[in-house]
Amino acid sequence: MFVSIANAQTASGGGGFDPLQLLPLVLIFVVFYFLLIRPQQKKAKAHREMVAQVKRGDKVLTGGGIYGKVVKVVDEHSVQIEISDGVKVHVARPTITTVVDKGDTSYNEKDQTKQNEKK
Repeated sequence: MFVSIANAQTASGGGGFDPLQLLPLVLIFVVFYFLLIRPQQKKAKAHREMVAQVKRGDKVLTGGGIYGKVVKVVDEHSVQIEISDGVKVHVARPTITTVVDKGDTSYNEKDQTKQNEKK
């Protein structure tokens, strides 16, 4: 008798699909999109635009931590930078992380000392 009651209780079950069950998953996706995916896409787009606008004479910082001055734009995939007097290397454009501003003293100290020596 107890077996038939137990079977009857498990068989009667749910009653269908409830759309509110998907609401937490949708909310989690929306939060991930606005907090993780969208800002990362904006950052990647800004980096692509910055790398595409690199031109001769720009002072850059590579992903390996090397400061240099762009001597030649080889093609859309690589540039040639001068890292020291007479030392030129080819680097892939995506490895350029930053175009160094004029006011950045970490790279311009050497240039400023050369200018002071000329005066």
